[in-house]
Amino acid sequence: MSRRTETTSPRGDAEINGIGQSRGQQIRSHVLSKISSAEWPEGFRIPSEARLSGEFAVSRMTIHMALRDLAAEGVLVRKQGAGTFVAARRAQSTFLEIRNIHAEIEARGNVHTTDVIALDAVNCDLSLATEMNVTPGTVVFHSILVHRENGRPLQIEDRFVNPRFSQDYLDQDFSRITPYEHLMATGPLEEVEHVIQAIPVDETSRKLLEMQPDDPLLLLRRRTWSGGLIASSARLLHPGSRFSLAGRMTVAR
Repeated sequence: MSRRTETTSPRGDAEINGIGQSRGQQIRSHVLSKISSAEWPEGFRIPSEARLSGEFAVSRMTIHMALRDLAAEGVLVRKQGAGTFVAARRAQSTFLEIRNIHAEIEARGNVHTTDVIALDAVNCDLSLATEMNVTPGTVVFHSILVHRENGRPLQIEDRFVNPRFSQDYLDQDFSRITPYEHLMATGPLEEVEHVIQAIPVDETSRKLLEMQPDDPLLLLRRRTWSGGLIASSARLLHPGSRFSLAGRMTVAR
């Protein structure tokens, strides 16, 4: 029986090529390039480790580690006995700045629509009064919206707004504009607070977001200040299995 002999440098599969990439990085770049070009679409079964090993002339362990890392990042899905597949792309939002969900969805080339579930005025109990920094019993405006991407629910926006900041909040047609657009046009925002949590899925959120019972629910709490007031406090709920939050910042030197 013949046995193929693999020739490597003293550094083995970690050899650096002429453009400064290790073999593992080459494999990663190859896979990401195939996905980004849509040659390998969502759900596509990628070539086997053995085939990629022969194509790149590296050990199967190097291939295995590169694909394992991409699976851990959510780029690939590995199914025992079936192979490795291109994962469904998650919608991604940034939490280091306030952005319009309508613009984010359109930037991905998709269609944004909104269901208005509730739009009313409520009296603050102690918990909400503390959250909005007002006295209990104060009237604040309240909206619940479901934002959809290509018809699929992506976010529940449960928001309270201080009437001293926006007196005409309840007069807006939020099926045509987003609260972000209205609030940004109303006055300058001076400060933003973000808190991110993973929470159990309640029945109402599960139905509105069309989630499975065991899907994770991702909560982004956002409070904004203007003119010394808490202008708005929002709970933004997302299906964790198809949504992620990302941020990038410059570190002062």
